[in-house]
Amino acid sequence: MKNWMMASALAASMAAVPATAQETDDGPRIVAGVTAGTLGIGPEVGVRLSDHIGIRGSATFLGFGADFDSDDITYRGDLKLKSFGAMVDVHPFGGSFRVSGGARINRNRVDVRATPSDGGTVTVGGEDYTAAQVGVLSGGADVKKFAPALTLGWAGSNRKGFFFGTELGVLFQGQARLREFRASGTAANDAGFRASLEAERRDLQDDIDKVKVYPILQLMIGWRF
Repeated sequence: MKNWMMASALAASMAAVPATAQETDDGPRIVAGVTAGTLGIGPEVGVRLSDHIGIRGSATFLGFGADFDSDDITYRGDLKLKSFGAMVDVHPFGGSFRVSGGARINRNRVDVRATPSDGGTVTVGGEDYTAAQVGVLSGGADVKKFAPALTLGWAGSNRKGFFFGTELGVLFQGQARLREFRASGTAANDAGFRASLEAERRDLQDDIDKVKVYPILQLMIGWRF
């Protein structure tokens, strides 16, 4: 009798485990958190519709600057990240690993400026000019406004509570296009100097034409309701 009662209790416990797991893991879960990385920093919200499918959207922003050299000119580049997007997540094994595809409205841009040192000459488009003739050299680059994205990631199981996630992939934004260069110096309206500015712009364009995708590496923390 005692053995029969123990067996019955064990069977009841084993039967309850799938029911509890199903209640915990199955069904839609709203997800809200913060994402940060190469796309910028911002809010992310989504719905884990089931163990295998989810959808989410995010808005990311960030700005920072860096110096780089091209043909004896040191430029200051200011990158302004601003994009909005949505992704469909597929969890092929029903767990944490996911494959995601989607797109972003891409308003990322780069502004560049260069101020040659006084007292010397600077080569612009293969021609030498004084700092006074050049003044401040400025331009910028824009990218395709609509950019598909493909990523791999890890985002925890479909359970209520705190979660941590990672995402790695690419944004297919195409080649950045440099806008017309401008200068504030005494030669700003000279036809020959303007031709040199265009040659300088083309040199820089050649440098960035090799880059057609933007890397995505994001970290996420949040709460699954």
